[in-house]
Amino acid sequence: MPGSEAPPGGWQQPIAAPSGWEGRPLAGWGSRVGAALLDGLILLVPVVVLIVIVVVIAAGSDVGAAVTAVIFFLAYVLAALFYAPVLMGRAGERNGQTWGKQAVGIRVVRDTGQPVDIGYGMLREFVVKNLLFGVVGSWIVGIPTLLNYLWPLWDDENRCLHDMLVKSHVVRG
Repeated sequence: MPGSEAPPGGWQQPIAAPSGWEGRPLAGWGSRVGAALLDGLILLVPVVVLIVIVVVIAAGSDVGAAVTAVIFFLAYVLAALFYAPVLMGRAGERNGQTWGKQAVGIRVVRDTGQPVDIGYGMLREFVVKNLLFGVVGSWIVGIPTLLNYLWPLWDDENRCLHDMLVKSHVVRG
């Protein structure tokens, strides 16, 4: 048929622009674990300080220690809840990085190429990682939680299960 031939010059379908992670080196399992441990240590330091303060107050007043402990506990829960989403939602070159990820040189990138914002960080870190795999996964003897964190060891793209659910990759850089 005369109208079904390819135009002269070898016209082809345009190549799609790479998304947020394509072409970037993927982060290894060890660097992901290292970043998680550093973030855990960063959140542990305020806990130790708060415990020391509560113990000092408890020496003088049991009621004062109880009130201080409750207030500090709530403050710590809020800080732990917002630590990763707020840091990952930073604009610019630190987008997708917590302080632990920043120290080991890795970042979270969305498969769509959009920058990580606080809402996406909350979905990834709190809802999927902590609630779904942390809390709900612990009901089944922790097997889903363990599988989630070990999954990059055999996945071709070094992705955890939570990365697959929220459509993200962790890359070097």
